Amino acid sequence: MAEPALATAAPSAPTRQARRRRRLNRDTTTGILMSLPAVAGLIAFIAVPFIAAIVLSLFNVQVNQVRQPTFVGLNQYIRLFTDPAVSGSFLRSLVNTFVFALVVIPVQTGLALLLAVLLNRKLRGIRFFRTFFFMPVVFPMALVAVIWRLVLDRSPDGLLNSSVQFLTGGLVPAHDWLGSSATALGSIILLSIWQGVGFQMVIILGALQDIPEERFEAARLDRANAWQQFIHVTVPGIRNTLIFVVLLTTIMAFRVYDQAYILIRTAGANEAASQTLLYQATNALFSENNIGRAAAISVFLFVLVVIITLVQRRLLRQRSEE
Repeated sequence: MAEPALATAAPSAPTRQARRRRRLNRDTTTGILMSLPAVAGLIAFIAVPFIAAIVLSLFNVQVNQVRQPTFVGLNQYIRLFTDPAVSGSFLRSLVNTFVFALVVIPVQTGLALLLAVLLNRKLRGIRFFRTFFFMPVVFPMALVAVIWRLVLDRSPDGLLNSSVQFLTGGLVPAHDWLGSSATALGSIILLSIWQGVGFQMVIILGALQDIPEERFEAARLDRANAWQQFIHVTVPGIRNTLIFVVLLTTIMAFRVYDQAYILIRTAGANEAASQTLLYQATNALFSENNIGRAAAISVFLFVLVVIITLVQRRLLRQRSEE
């Protein structure tokens, strides 16, 4: 009589599989429902505007245009590289954007890593310094531009000019940092690094605090010095975070706009040396009344950022595997 009792007490294999399938289906349904708001936001604010930008770039569309838009195909894209009236400023903005990114990405990431390592210490008042270096991130760009307008003022009383004259004993005269084509883009790069490095610093600092202390203790037992601990323990421990920071900084560098626009419009920065791709797009839209060209520049920038990001991910992944 014991065997039938045991047989009824233990569920059969098909019953367990059916319960597992029901649980899997319930979890899948719950996951889909929870992801619907995010998916809807991506479709509404990314997919739909991007498709609309592609469509607009194929037409000759102007704001408050009386006649119907004219289909021009890829003519807007071709003119960006071949039409002398358009290609000159566009290619200049493309070069400025690449120079900005090539300088900002390594310098800002390296400086953020250095600050994070220095601030990852248990010292009195360390929270004050963490807050101090993070404060520029929360400042609105208009306020940052006002501050740096005073710093980069062309008069001898400007903060940077007066500092240079003090350090050189007056041998170096006052310089128009924003008006000069040689230093306008460098000034915007300096402003951007100062304003954005705190954000990357906080991300890297969080990753540093997740590294187990036992790894550093083992390295010290192996008589590793501070540099060896940094190379063999710290950097591998935050490798994934560094990859994320590099990708994020790349995207933010190629979409630079606020700094250039505010300094050009309010501080008299050299427009030819300071304009970026997004600045060109907004200039085509609001100044030249050309929606089609602005859409073409925006689509080109989007595709460019996607390609560069995919190449970066591939290179970083190959290096990590090696």
